[in-house]
Amino acid sequence: MKKETKIIAGVLAGAALGAAVALILSSDKNGEMKDRVSDWFCDLLDSSKDKLADVTDKVKETISKVRA
Repeated sequence: MKKETKIIAGVLAGAALGAAVALILSSDKNGEMKDRVSDWFCDLLDSSKDKLADVTDKVKETISKVRA
């Protein structure tokens, strides 16, 4: 795939996901689904931060080994 094709596919996938989430959240009357989706996104964000911190630590270790 070309780079432009990947970008377009990513944009379309993001738009479809956003539309699906909007439909789910707008049809939820009691807010239970909103709470579940919110919790899921918070967990995803926390997990991403942890993984990014791990990668950052590994990069710093590698740089210090190369410099030594």
